[in-house]
Amino acid sequence: MTVQILQKETYLTMLENSVGSRQYRTLWADVDGVTKDILDNGQLSCAFFVSSILNHFRLIDTPHARTEGLVRDMERNGWTKTDAPVPGCVVVWEAQEQKSGVYPHSGFYLTSTEVLSHTDATQTPQKHHVTFGEKEDGTPKRNITSIYTHDFLNS
Repeated sequence: MTVQILQKETYLTMLENSVGSRQYRTLWADVDGVTKDILDNGQLSCAFFVSSILNHFRLIDTPHARTEGLVRDMERNGWTKTDAPVPGCVVVWEAQEQKSGVYPHSGFYLTSTEVLSHTDATQTPQKHHVTFGEKEDGTPKRNITSIYTHDFLNS
């Protein structure tokens, strides 16, 4: 019997199966000699969620707590910006005010209208509108700054 793991299919299914998962809420770190959850119980977990999955498939070097570090690692590992995203691409949104500062956001592209990211409301990964919906004037609630693809997604 010959068995070959289908990496891309498993990756996309892992994204789908992550909806509602609480496993990305906490990342313990030693901060000036004090043990601290640097993700604030899921309030700052987007990059950890994305990077944990990418790291699982060896598409980056290590998990990250912040989107900026995630993007640097992705670029070092062959991720490039694209205007033609496919399911599984990584989306980066503009920085916005969070409870503990101003941060960009990251998640996964699913379709032209739907993405998956770790949301503050549930503190778990959730599917949602690609720009978090629209403001009353019709503009996006949160603008996408870049979308990254990898050869892995085109195999």
